[in-house]
Amino acid sequence: MPFVSPIVNVAVLVPVIWGLAVGTQDAAFGTDTPARRILICVYAAILLVSAILLAWPHGCAALLPGLLAVQVAYEPMTPFLLGAGHPVAVANLGIAAIHAVTLAAVLR
Repeated sequence: MPFVSPIVNVAVLVPVIWGLAVGTQDAAFGTDTPARRILICVYAAILLVSAILLAWPHGCAALLPGLLAVQVAYEPMTPFLLGAGHPVAVANLGIAAIHAVTLAAVLR
């Protein structure tokens, strides 16, 4: 169960980061701005930690709860800022639900 969330992060973030970098995500994320580049950095950090957790299973006990807690905290905020129907908000809610279940299982 602990590997579900890092796998989801990698599967989602690789195409999202690529799309943000090359401009194919403009409809969902807006045009290229410094703020969007910072978002790419944040997403890349989540991707990097997730990849490390997949390659280093013993690190899950130390790193996974913190990573998931941050994601479960910020992702449900997006509908309030973007609107409940925004595609990024909808995706974030689904991902937050997956991460909440993983976090609950890890913390048992």
